[in-house]
Amino acid sequence: MVYVTDFRCFRCGRIHKPHEIERLPIPRCECGGPLDAEYDYRAIQKVILRDDFMRAKPTHWKYWAFMPVKDLSRIITMGEGGTPLLENKRLGENGRLLIKYEAANPTGSFKDRGSSLEITKALEFRKHRVALASTGNMGASVAAYAAYAGLECRVFIPDIAGKEKITQIKAYGSETVAVEGDYSVAIRQVEEYVISNSDSFLTGDYPWRSEGTKTVGFEIADQLYWHVPDYVVVPVGNGTLIWSIYEAFRELALVGITDRMPRIIGVQVEACAPVVHAWENKLDEIIPVRDPKTVATAIACGDPIDGLAALRAIRDSDGFALRVSDGEALAARDKLARNGIFVEPSGAVAYAGVMKKGLSGTVVVLATGHGLKDMVGLG
Repeated sequence: MVYVTDFRCFRCGRIHKPHEIERLPIPRCECGGPLDAEYDYRAIQKVILRDDFMRAKPTHWKYWAFMPVKDLSRIITMGEGGTPLLENKRLGENGRLLIKYEAANPTGSFKDRGSSLEITKALEFRKHRVALASTGNMGASVAAYAAYAGLECRVFIPDIAGKEKITQIKAYGSETVAVEGDYSVAIRQVEEYVISNSDSFLTGDYPWRSEGTKTVGFEIADQLYWHVPDYVVVPVGNGTLIWSIYEAFRELALVGITDRMPRIIGVQVEACAPVVHAWENKLDEIIPVRDPKTVATAIACGDPIDGLAALRAIRDSDGFALRVSDGEALAARDKLARNGIFVEPSGAVAYAGVMKKGLSGTVVVLATGHGLKDMVGLG
């Protein structure tokens, strides 16, 4: 049973039917805006408001009713999700601080949630190859899931990507295309490639990935026994993760499981902070940052695909955005590691924001990628 009813454009508000989006090589509105899936929430209520759902162990596909999948018997999964919510009292000073450790996913980052759904959709659309632009983590994730499903994979990689991540991508047998330029250049190249190669399925920060990534938010509430934290602090690159978490909590409220929203905090690094700039200056557009250079390479997205969505998630949840320096990100990485939690610099950016701002109450911090993926400044 598929409960998705429409896709709404963030930019112009136009409504698209699923069959209209599914036949497009690039799932985007005619105006160029990103799309958000909408569901029949009354129908979903009948499925999930049951004791067996509420008590079941948190895993990615537990929340299938909130994802646009037609045949659950054909999903591609490698056991993603169900990542730990870690509490180390030495890491927080005010209230309760919890680390959502996404490095525990199969390829070492939160990207596996979106990849599981995207590769499932690629098979549903009977594609033989997938393609994407990536600074590393998403490329490794899609490459792994494509290999697991028997699909070919081509990854367009900008020059900012680290060698460890490129090695991981190649280990799965994927073809890599070196791109001269930043992530936005890689996106343009892969979109041109997919348009001219109809047997290829475009993966990346598009609607399917966003819908799969929502399960991070569902799990946070689930692991807190269906209570909502006061804050969720998220690193912002393309903006897909922060929007997906907002959507998860919004949908939990719509179906009656929870009754409020957390305040959602977006954190970017100084060298690449277009969403923070828009929030600080009360703008309704994202002004791109050209060729960003930062140690937080996984979130060095100067022209974020879901930047407007990230901005909406922050504003609609009464949250805020802030920036941290590369040095603050590395200091946060080191502090987490000395308390047993090893993440790459990009994965420590949210915690760097907490260290800088200081938040009280129950605070959940996203730690997005494993430290072995990028060990800059160590050793």
